[in-house]
Amino acid sequence: MMGRINKIGIAILSVLLIALYISCSKKSNPTDDPAANGFDKTVMLTNYADNLIVPAYEQTQQKLALLQTAVNTFLATPSPATQAALKTVFKDSYLQVERISVLEFGPSRNNSFIGFINALPANTTKKVGEKTDLTVIEENIASGDWNLVQNSAIHQQGFPALDYLFFANDAVAKFADAGSINRKKYVQDVLTRIKSLLDQTLTAWKSTYRSQFIANTKSDSGSPISYMLNQFAYEMDMLKGPRIGWPFGTQSGGVQFPELCEAYYSSLSLDLAIENMNSLKNMFTGGNSGKGISDLLAALGNAALKDEILNQFNVVDAKLKAIPAPLSSALVNNKPVIEDANKEIQLLLRLIKTDAVSKLGVQISYVDNDGD
Repeated sequence: MMGRINKIGIAILSVLLIALYISCSKKSNPTDDPAANGFDKTVMLTNYADNLIVPAYEQTQQKLALLQTAVNTFLATPSPATQAALKTVFKDSYLQVERISVLEFGPSRNNSFIGFINALPANTTKKVGEKTDLTVIEENIASGDWNLVQNSAIHQQGFPALDYLFFANDAVAKFADAGSINRKKYVQDVLTRIKSLLDQTLTAWKSTYRSQFIANTKSDSGSPISYMLNQFAYEMDMLKGPRIGWPFGTQSGGVQFPELCEAYYSSLSLDLAIENMNSLKNMFTGGNSGKGISDLLAALGNAALKDEILNQFNVVDAKLKAIPAPLSSALVNNKPVIEDANKEIQLLLRLIKTDAVSKLGVQISYVDNDGD
């Protein structure tokens, strides 16, 4: 009888010890502590919301208003001169889109904001016999019938569509001919859709999501920290794949597709890639305010990794700037330079997607573009 009681007692004690161990493990996990090693994550998230994210969306609204004015001028009097003036404003707006690309979580993710305004690659290559998206755009314009809200139209709108419509070789002539009314309406509808999605995203941030974002200091799936780390890695995957790798032929046995370059028609591909990386670095550091993901990484005892990542950002920036513009020509004429840049991009991707993510207790939840 005593033996049985001892066995029961031992079993109960074992369960209690296991429960105590799990409880202590959870409490001692610094990635879930609101003040991780003395670093206040609520202050960090407030910095992101109030000093980086909301202002970035507000600046995008301002850029879009300027773009709309330039578009109206061009559509009223299509000419090489008004096209050149439009290109300057278009570039400024597109660079701003790169600055908010890393914010594809929360309200932006809910309405697929970045997906609809800058889906890459810009002109998807269909299966043999299928129409390309640019062909569909032209058919839509010819018929006067289109629906930009449906998911199947994701590659037929946003800045990639405007890039083609405004800056293809025959763009001025097409906007100046007698049958241009549908083309002009298509452009205005694309701009209206961009503005609508942007306004929805910013309104949601200001009304409800800001408080939710700041309040959740954990690192588990669905938390702001997890969202941001996943988006950092995703943006690096996009640089490695659709922005440079795919046009260069990394996924097609060396067969190049220069027409898949981001902003192919305006030749802004490299400018956009560099701005995207600068924006990603700014988000990683929290605007160099001492209140960013990079500082959290250091607070958790990973200062060397933080420095390595920041240095690698600088290396990638230099390698991208070494590629002669436009990227579509450099693909053929400057292969060693692009291969060198790709090598450094891969290293930065690993540092973020594997090392930083592991140290911060985050799991990668998206499926990458090429299965690496």
